[in-house]
Amino acid sequence: MEQEYKSTAIIGAGASSCMCAYFLLKSGVDVTIFDFASPLRTLLPTGGGRCNLAHAEYDFKELAKNYPRGEKFLYSVFSKFSTADTISIFEEMGIKTYTQENGRIFPESNSAKEVREKFLEKIRGAQFVKEKVVEIEPVQGGFKLKSITRDGREAQYFFEKVIVAIGGHASFSLLKNLDINIIEPKPSLVGLNTDIKMPSGIVLKNVLSKDLNIEGDILFTHFGISGPLIYTISSIKARDEFPYKLTFDLYPKEFNLQELLNISPHKDMKNILTEIFPQNFAKTILGDLSDIKAHKINGKTRDLILDKIHNFRLNVAGTNKGEETVTAGGVDLDGINPKTMESKKYPDLFFTGECLNIDGFCGGFNLQNAWSTAFIAAQSILSDK
Repeated sequence: MEQEYKSTAIIGAGASSCMCAYFLLKSGVDVTIFDFASPLRTLLPTGGGRCNLAHAEYDFKELAKNYPRGEKFLYSVFSKFSTADTISIFEEMGIKTYTQENGRIFPESNSAKEVREKFLEKIRGAQFVKEKVVEIEPVQGGFKLKSITRDGREAQYFFEKVIVAIGGHASFSLLKNLDINIIEPKPSLVGLNTDIKMPSGIVLKNVLSKDLNIEGDILFTHFGISGPLIYTISSIKARDEFPYKLTFDLYPKEFNLQELLNISPHKDMKNILTEIFPQNFAKTILGDLSDIKAHKINGKTRDLILDKIHNFRLNVAGTNKGEETVTAGGVDLDGINPKTMESKKYPDLFFTGECLNIDGFCGGFNLQNAWSTAFIAAQSILSDK
């Protein structure tokens, strides 16, 4: 069994890993990246294939508010590597960006594939090893890494410094022999399974979550609810126990139902509500009331209908398996120095990106965490050179 001696290892080949490599290679550091899979593969589906690189929030404390886990930890991180720095780095790579009205920042090409290609070109000096690291052992002067090759052989390496950037979905078993606390990962930014199944494919705009007092769009699916508002709710409540209840105002704008009833007294209720909802959706939420004529609606029934609209209740049984793009959980931040991304117990062992107990909302926030923590770790390593 051969043992090779190297300078710096990066475990994982995702966004944070490759950004670490970019900064280190620019300064002449020898970098070896371990991953069975293709580098930057996880970048391709981001932003619907357009690659939502960051979010246009330039105040580091305001930016950090978009992370249900990790907000205070990120103050130091974002103060050193901001959204503006992200834009500058990608322009340095030859990737120009633009900002949407909602603050999301994309490459001008609208192509995650192109971003990946240009990114990989910039880190071609790294050595990519298609092996799975299964153990990290602290030894004199650094760390011994044990890995498994594609044909099942065991290999060993020695590195002075190691960066763990395995993402939130990976197994943390490679840390099993280290005294590092792992917060059990839970799905975040994910659709929710509910007790009421609506007609699939319906989108409602500007729905209000009465539990959290936030607005957004909801997509009704065959399993329950999804869409931007639901992703935010699932993120905030990622560590809540199932089942739990949610209440929505499906139409938070002011409208006079009695006036609609008076205008069209001979219409069925389901047709009255098509003024604000798709007909098949109106029929579903009204239930037995959908075929009642407007002129037969008394005050009590009208208030019942308004309650169905303004206090739409759902029981959430769980998340939609396999859909989550982000996890809440990972390496406990109490054990990490935010000024260096270094383990407090193991000097020269660093953690970056989503393998940390940090997760953000949709909109480029999780990639910003990847870029910023990568920069901090790389700068810490370079400061020792």
